[in-house]
Amino acid sequence: MHNPLCHLSLLFSCLLLTATTGRAQLSMQSDTSTRLGMRRNTTDNNAAVIKQYEIGGITVSGTKYLDEDLLIAVTGLTIGNKIRLQNDESIAKAIVNLWKQELFSDISINVSKTVGTRVFLDIKVEERPRLSRYNFKGIKKGEATELKDKAGLVKGRVVTEAIKKEAIVRIQKYFSEKGYGNVSVNIRERIDTLSVNSVVLTFDIDKGYKTRINQVNISGNESAGELKLKRIMRSTKEMSRISLYPADKVSVYEKNERSFGNYLSGAGFLSLSKTLEALDPYFRYNFFSSSKFNINKYEEDKMSLIEYYNTLGYRDASIEKDTTYKVENGNINIDLQVKEGRKYYFGNIEWKGNTKYSSETLSKLLGIKKGDVYSQQLLDTRLGKQLSPEGGEDVSSLYMDDGYLFFNVDAVEVSIVADTINYEMRITEGPQATIRNVTIAGNDRTNEHVIRRELRTLPGNKFSRADLIRTQREIANLGFFDQEKIGIQPKPNQEDGTVDIGYTVVEKSSDQLQLSAGFGGGVNFYGNVGVVFSNFSLRNIFKLKTWDPLPMGDGQRLSLNYQSNGRFFNSLNFSFTEPWLGGKKPNSLTTNLLYSRFAQPTSTNSASESYMRVLGGGVSLSKRIKWPDDNFVFTYGINYQNFKLKNYTLLEGVSDGYSNNLFFRLVLARYSVDKPLYPTSGSNFSFTFQFTPPYSSISGRDYTNATSSEKYKWVEYHKYRFTVEWYQKIVGNMVFKLATKYGFMGYYNNSIGYSPFERFQLGGDGLSGRNFFVGKDIIAHRGFREPYQNNAVIFNKYTAEVRYPFSLSPTSTIYGLAFVEAANAWNDFKDYNPAKLNRSAGLGVRIFLPMFGLLGLDYGIGFDRFSRANGTTRMGDIANFTFMLGFEPD
Repeated sequence: MHNPLCHLSLLFSCLLLTATTGRAQLSMQSDTSTRLGMRRNTTDNNAAVIKQYEIGGITVSGTKYLDEDLLIAVTGLTIGNKIRLQNDESIAKAIVNLWKQELFSDISINVSKTVGTRVFLDIKVEERPRLSRYNFKGIKKGEATELKDKAGLVKGRVVTEAIKKEAIVRIQKYFSEKGYGNVSVNIRERIDTLSVNSVVLTFDIDKGYKTRINQVNISGNESAGELKLKRIMRSTKEMSRISLYPADKVSVYEKNERSFGNYLSGAGFLSLSKTLEALDPYFRYNFFSSSKFNINKYEEDKMSLIEYYNTLGYRDASIEKDTTYKVENGNINIDLQVKEGRKYYFGNIEWKGNTKYSSETLSKLLGIKKGDVYSQQLLDTRLGKQLSPEGGEDVSSLYMDDGYLFFNVDAVEVSIVADTINYEMRITEGPQATIRNVTIAGNDRTNEHVIRRELRTLPGNKFSRADLIRTQREIANLGFFDQEKIGIQPKPNQEDGTVDIGYTVVEKSSDQLQLSAGFGGGVNFYGNVGVVFSNFSLRNIFKLKTWDPLPMGDGQRLSLNYQSNGRFFNSLNFSFTEPWLGGKKPNSLTTNLLYSRFAQPTSTNSASESYMRVLGGGVSLSKRIKWPDDNFVFTYGINYQNFKLKNYTLLEGVSDGYSNNLFFRLVLARYSVDKPLYPTSGSNFSFTFQFTPPYSSISGRDYTNATSSEKYKWVEYHKYRFTVEWYQKIVGNMVFKLATKYGFMGYYNNSIGYSPFERFQLGGDGLSGRNFFVGKDIIAHRGFREPYQNNAVIFNKYTAEVRYPFSLSPTSTIYGLAFVEAANAWNDFKDYNPAKLNRSAGLGVRIFLPMFGLLGLDYGIGFDRFSRANGTTRMGDIANFTFMLGFEPD
């Protein structure tokens, strides 16, 4: 048995011995393996026998940037605490807490002095250096710029090993997504002599070669073909090559693939061919199209593979093993082993809890019968738990469109017999919800009533999901808000069976400064300057605080447009639209005034001696109608135009005099496009009937021998236009567009015939159907530089486009397109042949900038221009660019 007095005596002797030197040192070891020291300065030899001290004060030394009070708080030590001078847990814990901050390279706690039973501590730290600058070596300038945002490095932050490792991981991930799978990163750290306690980090990056997928091998697949499964893996594609040389020569060309790509982008294919023939006589023609390996997309593709199997009924399908390994050419092979499992089928489907609709109605809407191949995706889509890419009705929308906001359906597997799954659809219908409150937020410029009048969800109405979707579309079509950020938040109140709906919008600029240009339409090159205020407010015109730069907020449209190509062509147009005349119904009032002068100078006549002048205006009313549905709008209006011809040959025998064109226009249109800037679904069609009074029949005069001035003093005709546009999403955001246009003009009197005005001009770049320029409807046809019909009375035009967006931002909507078009026009109905069409195809791009409107560039090839190319088939003779600003050609 040990004697405690002996231990106490030994401890006292040790303290006394060290006291003779004037310093006593106590050391302890933390779990971070850092030696921590506590020193005290005292001449009190008896103080050492005191087992506990009270902390009388705490100071911090060695800090340069950190807050001392905050560091003391982190330690957990406070004045008044009791501590021991040897092996005290609170001291050890304080040091550990400081180490956890990863801010220091050295930490110690010292005793600065003792006063009686009180001890005064000093926390001495050495701060880690901070990051002053960092740079990247071994990569391109553009890559370094992108990495500055992705590396997670912040200037002024403490540099730790963890931060360095995280930066390396981020850099490797960045290049891995670009196909570089063997990136090495070394960090060089040096002291920054220009800043206190700071370092500069240099990242030496070796990207290596892109890791491409040489081959994908799939095994275990019995019910799905390997090619189909590879197509499902959209982002994991193996290298494809077309080779006409022996297989043992492949490695030679794979090693030189990178240099081949430089030839392809530089000297062209002929130079590439010659170079490769010089390298190897076996070479003929070889194209490489390789796929980079991205581990994240690879994992997504494996999930897509399983989801595809699930749609085939293999709900237990799995990937048992997948292996990636390098091959001799430096790329990788992927081996996938699939376990398909058993194929399942739907069995009996019973409905429980449904009172509103019968089981037969729900089963018909579900569209799944006993014996159908099992698909969880199909089941979720038909129940409304998952959005259908094809659209259409589902069980949830059937209920929710009738107010059953609290509706819920659970598909419960009640039994699995062999390969058949029996379901019970358990429905909770709940009460029909009534809309209580509707709020709108985010409309900083637009008056609330402009938005509220577009709502289909009104207080007191039954809740309807279809009305929510329609409202979102109507708000987007106003054009005042970011269509991608229109928020709808229903807030159910189950206590009283009501729902509050909150709409949030984000304003965007809808006004436009139109600076447009074009070529064609009989006026050659022309320019356009105009302003469009799409959210104008006439009633606030005397309230200066609403001007930005004109009074805004009521959704009215005011436009002023001037077009010219110098002294040969000038046009001025003014229009104003009130979309809700009276403020209670969507009845639109539009007025417009126009002036146009088009000269036709010759070698003997100047612009002032041969021209056509047009002066006119009109007014129209539009009304939304509810039959067949409320997407229809009926417009009726009256317009007047006065034409002055001076030595201007419009038609043979029609070159001088005045003509008047008083006409009525009726338009029936239906608009159901989801987004105005980049439509992905819906359609837009219109039928226009334009006619003048039959003056010759009213007067009863015989015009057989009448002069052109007498025949056309008051022009008479009846004209029809029919336009259809249809949009459908294909894959992702890729959209397919179909459009067709028809036009026909008729006459009342055989002796007068067709009117020389209001005819159709087809071909060229067009002027977007602004017929007051030259008294014609101008129909563009991409790929045909000049008009090929100038005075037609009937035309057909068909267009098909595939569109793909590069940016859907409201500040810059950009998409590319590929198109095919076919059109023709005829001067008389007896010559009409709808099968005889002029065809073209090409590529284009569209850019929408809120300030300037739509900008576009198309490159079209007119196939039926071969016969017009003077016997040659040069590309320059049959193709041309179309550049447009401000509007889409008709």
